[in-house]
This record gives sequence, structure tokens and C-alpha cells, in this order.
Amino acid sequence: MPRVYVSIGSNIDRQANVRSAVRHIRERYAGLIVSAIYESSAVGFSGADFYNLVVAFYTREEIATVLAFLRQLEHLHGRTRQSPQFSSRTLDLDLLLYGDAVIDEGPLSLPRVDITRYAFVLAPLAEIAGEVLHPVIGRSYAALWADFDDQGQKLLRIEVSL
Repeated sequence: MPRVYVSIGSNIDRQANVRSAVRHIRERYAGLIVSAIYESSAVGFSGADFYNLVVAFYTREEIATVLAFLRQLEHLHGRTRQSPQFSSRTLDLDLLLYGDAVIDEGPLSLPRVDITRYAFVLAPLAEIAGEVLHPVIGRSYAALWADFDDQGQKLLRIEVSL
């Protein structure tokens, strides 16, 4: 049974949306592991700061089923896919990893390239999966985070109860 990692982000009513997303995911997937929440600046556009975190769970569901649930959850929180890629979001749920799957099929790319690109993805992932090896690079997420050049990417660990 694969372990799945999902990043959660919001910069619109962020505390309520992040809490709600974690609650819904926890209701569907038992044994949810949740990272701390990190505040980060918007990337690629001017906007309010984001709350970001990563959750992990085991599932027997196929990738397509997990993705459909994540899109449904985004929609439930008012997310529309008509907005520009870099824009404010009520809720952004990205499948980062599905076990050791390596997939590059159109819009689906696993492991997600954002892992090594953005501090707000790698920091919370390294926190809950530090010993896990990136299935392509072959290095642990803790090692990738230790070597990450986060200059210019504001990232602040914050205390928010979920």
C-alpha cells in the first residue's frame, strides 16, 4: 500500500481553509501525518502570504481516485481551475508523491517537481518524510532540504492548531 504525500496551500481565509482540508483528508484517510504549517510569500504574483503544509497517508486507492478526491475538495472550498496558474487560492492541493511512482504523463508528473523547487514544499515534506528517498534523485528529503538554497523564499514556521 503506497504512502501518499500531498501539499496543502491557501492564501484566502487560509486558517479556515487549511483546517477544513486537513479535517476532510483525515476523515477519508486514517493515520494522517501532518507537518507544521509554514507561512510563505506568494510566488509568481503579488498576493497575500500563503499557509503551506504537507500531509501523508497510506491508501489502497488508485492515483486517479486520490487526484479526483483532491480536486473535489478544492472545488468544495471554492477553487476554480479557470484562474491563472499563479494567483491567490482558497485551497491548493498537490499530489507530491504516490509511493515510489515515477510518472510523466501530461499534467501528471510524479514526483512533483515543486519538491525541489520551493522551500514551502520541501521544508514540510522533509519534516515528516526526512528519511524517505526521492525516487528519481535518490537522496533523502532531509538531505535535499539541508542543501536547499532558500535565498529569496521567505518561510516561517508558525503555530496554528489543526
